[in-house]
Amino acid sequence: MRHVIALDVGGTGMKAALVGSAGTLLHRARRATGRERGPDAVVAGVRDFAAALRAHGAEHLGEPAAAAGVVVPGIVDEARGTAVYAANLGWRDVPLRELIAADLGVPVALGHDVRTGGLAEGRLGAGRDADRFLFVALGTGIAGAIGLDGRVEAGAHGFAGEIGHVVVRPGGTPCPCGQRGCLERYASAAAVGEAWAVACGNPEADAAHCAKAVTAGDPNAVRVWQDAVDALADGLVTALTLLDPHMLVIGGGLAESGETLFTPLRDAVRRRLTFQKPPRIVPAALGDTAGCLGAGLLAWDLLETTDATEVTP
Repeated sequence: MRHVIALDVGGTGMKAALVGSAGTLLHRARRATGRERGPDAVVAGVRDFAAALRAHGAEHLGEPAAAAGVVVPGIVDEARGTAVYAANLGWRDVPLRELIAADLGVPVALGHDVRTGGLAEGRLGAGRDADRFLFVALGTGIAGAIGLDGRVEAGAHGFAGEIGHVVVRPGGTPCPCGQRGCLERYASAAAVGEAWAVACGNPEADAAHCAKAVTAGDPNAVRVWQDAVDALADGLVTALTLLDPHMLVIGGGLAESGETLFTPLRDAVRRRLTFQKPPRIVPAALGDTAGCLGAGLLAWDLLETTDATEVTP
């Protein structure tokens, strides 16, 4: 059965799949990233995982994978196939596409994890009926993907969609990016968890605990949550003013709170609109499979391009 390798490399774990031509997940697997052993060990682990997936396909699906898609966090130069920088993984300027292609002997596509997740949501998930959408992932940080007619815009330098570093509170909390008042310092799952831990006096508390306390009517939790929602709405309205999408697709850990997030967020965005057309604001549909599915789409797109080139006179 013809298939591709899809590998989603995260800060702590790797999710992988063998993906059929219709986006079918034929085999799924997970491994630890092993970042505690250093960046060289992480790269070796990614390569070893890809090789194991190739072997599994050859044994169980009758042939090895025809291509591979690999997605990673941080700054990614997709055109050169280089993982430029990832703070959580410690690597810099890793020619990952070249390394894995040499290991597997097949074409390899390298992509950015959130943009690729947005690609999957656009083709297979919540954004599949929208020609223009913005996908925003609310996790440890905040990142976005600009969806246009079945593809995702990377930008001139690979930074398109970095909504987490839109300044929403000028002069506010310092951000590791060097700015102050960035959106992700107020509305990411990590930021909500930190604010709630201080408010409730429990250093182990996180954003999920805060969401439960909001549902229970805790006034401190409601205050922390509303501060995050207001910051998120400010960032989203800036983005939709620039991009004019039909839909905002919200994913990541914070979105798992469901209407505890979406009801006040829709209200907060609506209150801020003047001339702008209100977009639909919907939860992401693919959950933690989005990265793998997106990596598979990258691989299939690459394979189709390669096949077309081979038959062109």
